[in-house]
Amino acid sequence: MSSAYLLVSHGSRDRRPEIAMQQLAKLVCHKLPKNYNSSNSEHLVGIAALEMSPQPLHEQIQQFAKSAFGDTCDGLRLRTMSQNENRLKIVPLFLLPGVHVMTDIPAEVALAQQAVGQDTIIELQPYLGSHPHLEKLLLKQIAAIKAEAWILLAHGSRRPASEETVSAMAANLGTVAAYWAVPPSLESRVKELVAAGYKEIAILPYFLFAGGITDAIAASIEELKLQFSAVNFQLAQPLGASAELAELIWDLTDK
Repeated sequence: MSSAYLLVSHGSRDRRPEIAMQQLAKLVCHKLPKNYNSSNSEHLVGIAALEMSPQPLHEQIQQFAKSAFGDTCDGLRLRTMSQNENRLKIVPLFLLPGVHVMTDIPAEVALAQQAVGQDTIIELQPYLGSHPHLEKLLLKQIAAIKAEAWILLAHGSRRPASEETVSAMAANLGTVAAYWAVPPSLESRVKELVAAGYKEIAILPYFLFAGGITDAIAASIEELKLQFSAVNFQLAQPLGASAELAELIWDLTDK
């Protein structure tokens, strides 16, 4: 049985997330079994975006499946030998179980499966934020910065259950949760901590990569510095493309 892997992100007009996705795909490629290790093995790990792409996700999936599982063996493809032999594993690189993860991506995968037929079986893997060891990566970032209090700042979702996930993670990390798109906001959490007497507050952005939102978060923190001049604010980095993150992604592929 042959397998290929497609990493699906939200998508952005900012080029930085796409570049980071490409780097991450290369790192995941290094996890492929030894029999895949060829100069063209990177063609078996691809990237796609749910939004901000010229093509809808189901068409991106179809295109990648054709590239990975073409019926010619030209060094870029795996040879299709029998029906149902090929598996295309879709890994949603999303941190929250929001509408995109629970509704949008499964619908796009279903459309793609209808289009490619039964020669390739498309399997939707668990979303990245569900990996139990993701907290270890966040703890490394927390350990690198000295602060009295931490805020775990996630994007937020209109699907309430996603906030429960972040709240639980924040509690495990010894932080308080805040959201960029829904209450409680970063500013409201800062006010609570300042009122409680904290003078050193660090913010951990629960985002995959640097981009427009992380830039906006940094600008917001500069405004908070003016509002609370007696408080020392520090901003950690988002997760970023790393070998450790690639390892977690590989774990989710149900090898």
